[in-house]
Amino acid sequence: MPKVQPSRRGKLQPPDGWSDLEPTLDEFKQKMRDGKRKVESTWSVMRVHHQRSRYIYDLFYKRKAISRKLFDYCVKQGHADGKLIGKWRKQGFEKLCCLQCIQARDTNYGTACICRVPKSKLDEREVECVHCGCRGCSSSD
Repeated sequence: MPKVQPSRRGKLQPPDGWSDLEPTLDEFKQKMRDGKRKVESTWSVMRVHHQRSRYIYDLFYKRKAISRKLFDYCVKQGHADGKLIGKWRKQGFEKLCCLQCIQARDTNYGTACICRVPKSKLDEREVECVHCGCRGCSSSD
């Protein structure tokens, strides 16, 4: 998850429409500061990061409410995760929660995370991802 870069004393001015997005992004920033247990504290940050990126993704690709210039600005400044948005555009990854869940090197058996398995193939038990707390982001659910 990239860090949001502050504006560098007038070198990079935000494009038109930034004032419409800024209050919502500030709310997401405030939510990221709230935490719980040691493990769950990163989960809430990951969820807010996902919501923030999905918000920018929906505005640009689904609703077509923001310009390409504003979208690129948000990605460059770290308000949205460009790599995660790139995965959402591919078939089978439309509901992906985070990039860690598809990295095989982070698991014991060299496979994807448990949240990527369709719920129909799992037992009746409740499953939570170790990385982000997701309960299932398989596209076939």
